[in-house]
Amino acid sequence: MNILTNMTKKQRRMLSRILAGALLLVAAVLIPYQGPWRFLLFLPAYFMVGWDVLWQAARNICRGQVFDENFLMALATVGAFCTGFFGEGEYPEAVFVMLFYQVGELFQGYAVGRSRRSIASLMDLRPDYANVEQDGKLVQVDPEELQPGQVFVVKPGEKLPLDGTILSGSTTLNTAALTGESLPRSVGVGDSVQSGCVNLSGLIQVRAEKPFEESTVAKILELVENAASKKARAESLITRFARYYTPAVVIAAVALALLPPLVVGGWALWLRRALTFLVVSCPCALVISVPLSFFAGIGRASRQGVLIKGGSYLEAMAAVDTVVFDKTGTLTQGVFQVAEIHPQGMTEDQLLELAALAEGRSDHPISRSLREALGREPDSSQLEEAQELSGRGVRVRVNGKTLCAGNRRLMEELGVSCPSTANGGTVVHVAVDGAYAGWLLIADRPKPDAKEAVALLKQEGITPVMLTGDSKAAGEAAARELGIEQVHTELLPADKVAQVESLLTAPDRRRKATLAFVGDGINDAPVLSRADVGIAMGGLGSDAAIEAADIVLMDDKPSKLAAALKLSRRTLGIVRENIVFALGVKALVLVLSALGLTGMWLAVFADVGVMVLAVLNAMRV
Repeated sequence: MNILTNMTKKQRRMLSRILAGALLLVAAVLIPYQGPWRFLLFLPAYFMVGWDVLWQAARNICRGQVFDENFLMALATVGAFCTGFFGEGEYPEAVFVMLFYQVGELFQGYAVGRSRRSIASLMDLRPDYANVEQDGKLVQVDPEELQPGQVFVVKPGEKLPLDGTILSGSTTLNTAALTGESLPRSVGVGDSVQSGCVNLSGLIQVRAEKPFEESTVAKILELVENAASKKARAESLITRFARYYTPAVVIAAVALALLPPLVVGGWALWLRRALTFLVVSCPCALVISVPLSFFAGIGRASRQGVLIKGGSYLEAMAAVDTVVFDKTGTLTQGVFQVAEIHPQGMTEDQLLELAALAEGRSDHPISRSLREALGREPDSSQLEEAQELSGRGVRVRVNGKTLCAGNRRLMEELGVSCPSTANGGTVVHVAVDGAYAGWLLIADRPKPDAKEAVALLKQEGITPVMLTGDSKAAGEAAARELGIEQVHTELLPADKVAQVESLLTAPDRRRKATLAFVGDGINDAPVLSRADVGIAMGGLGSDAAIEAADIVLMDDKPSKLAAALKLSRRTLGIVRENIVFALGVKALVLVLSALGLTGMWLAVFADVGVMVLAVLNAMRV
């Protein structure tokens, strides 16, 4: 019943025709009449299941599109009826060929529809309306009418129509349609929110930050809608193959029907062989199953929060042997935090408060991280004077004492001896009245699943490489923690491109191997474009991510990269299986049919049976 529910009206009508045609075929076979007009018993069943194929074949011929599967099926089945003029007609076989063909087409349509529904679930994130307050009442308007700066209201259960910032209220958001992540996200005043998320609990007021056409949901929809236009090489190969293959087999069938009888006679025998040859030769299995495999792969990835812009990128991903990572914002959280505190002669909290007090008037990320670690604003009323020392740190007066906070160079200028610190990150040394008070390490922490992502890639035989503009100490420390052996530090964007170029042209690389670069999609745009596969992290927060990359990981989780790699390899493996299986079976049965060693029934399996098996295999994605 579930299958019937998921069928379209057209598919249910086709199923009814197939069942009616099957009953008529059974009735015709059971009637004992064997006279010259026996073919009339089978015509109702034949036209019941095959009239649309005949009609489509005739229309295509009128349009100059002769050689397709409709033409082959029409020619073979009508020819099977015509063999009655030369002896025993293959009437049941002709009807069964058409019947089985329609069963295969129905199954193929259902399979494609199932894959389309997985994409449609993504498409369903498009909001239908936005609530705007007018004259004290909430009015529903088209999201495309809203402009940046306008305020809209989102009730529980509604989709967010545009990207924006929460002005009032708090709630939890279901971001599954964008990220594939089932865990709700809590948001409140000041938080950025993205269109397409579903408001689960509270009523919120949001200020639109972008017009609808630039919103996250609009870009995702455009990306998925255009995915089919970027065909993989295997898809393009099959399209070209079918274009030349079909007329070639029609010519071969005509030659098989006409040439041998001129030498050995037996026109009816060779006509049957030629018709069987035509049925076998129909390229349905390849033409349908290969694009379906890529389509199913892209649909499966979208449900996991991985957006792939086309089959060509899915195919390229399967051949990746090297993944190059940007560090900040890709493998790390991109947020500075106090990682270590090492006081001398005081408690950790006292040292942290002194450092936060010294940096209190600065808006530098390091200053913000110190205040966040303290958990409160330092009492700046104690400050008597403050002096910023360019490239070194700050010097302030607090209750008559001189407080200095900065790098090792500042301590050396003060004549203060400080310990060696080999840890990766930014070290802030603190001195009070010329006496060393301790040091703090400010570091950008790895994402929770970054180490797991690197380990998973290594298991798949992938070489991870890190490129970063950070210092040598910070970059190498992060690489050690994540398990990455190759790391290049202190790089400008142009240097990153040069590093990728050298990796692409390395003499020990496999000829057809590809390289993927994973970055934030903004400052890494040049190298994203140069890599074979550009993969953007931060799809929720970056405008450039969706546009610059070939693949977007929507929830910022590096571990999704390994999942995308496995999916791409699985998809390509299934495509290759279908190609080898379909061509192998067809080649064998074509030879057998030309030699007269097989009949129409085996031809049916070699055509529609192979197609059904190939489609079933494609749906394993």
